[in-house]
Amino acid sequence: MKLDPAVLRQIVGRTLDYYHQRAAAFWEGTRDHDVAQNIEALLRHIQAQPPFAILDFGCGPGRDLRAFVQRGHLPVGLEGAPALAEMARANGACEVWQQDFLQLDLPDAYFDGVFANASLFHVPRQELPRVLGQLRETLKPGGVLFSSNPRGNNDEQINGERYGAYYDLDTWRSYLSAAGFTELEHYYRPAGLPRDQQPWLASVWRRD
Repeated sequence: MKLDPAVLRQIVGRTLDYYHQRAAAFWEGTRDHDVAQNIEALLRHIQAQPPFAILDFGCGPGRDLRAFVQRGHLPVGLEGAPALAEMARANGACEVWQQDFLQLDLPDAYFDGVFANASLFHVPRQELPRVLGQLRETLKPGGVLFSSNPRGNNDEQINGERYGAYYDLDTWRSYLSAAGFTELEHYYRPAGLPRDQQPWLASVWRRD
């Protein structure tokens, strides 16, 4: 059933408010997470000359922005929760745009890479094709999109105060292919564990 604009705004508002109200706790709980595997998966597929212009889509409090800066690149953060956006500006020492995922205002053909780590699963399913199209258009031709999402059986639900959509690999592939991307690689995280203990699906895509 298609959700009307008022319901979509409520879903997004509840999710953003959850992160806004818990920004400090979220930072403490995630600041030491090691996502170097994901960062390197994005960087190794970018074919431009460094430094790379990178959009950290759903940058949270700025942990990965800092990692991109330390590697000599030029990241820009995008975050919808006001408290997290403010923290990201301080922690990442770079520009951060406060935008929610359903009201994006992105420059055309600007970024070499988009890093969507634990963020795109918060986009309501019916809006995902549009959002993926916007991310494609903000990439330069041949630019690269990285995504990592908790995997599932193609269901969507509110968990507490947060909306989430949980896809299997085949369904995720269908969305990305329809949006004009070609798959470069995928893997499951955390590395080295049995599949049933790897709840995260990571994938890398090139703009056609």
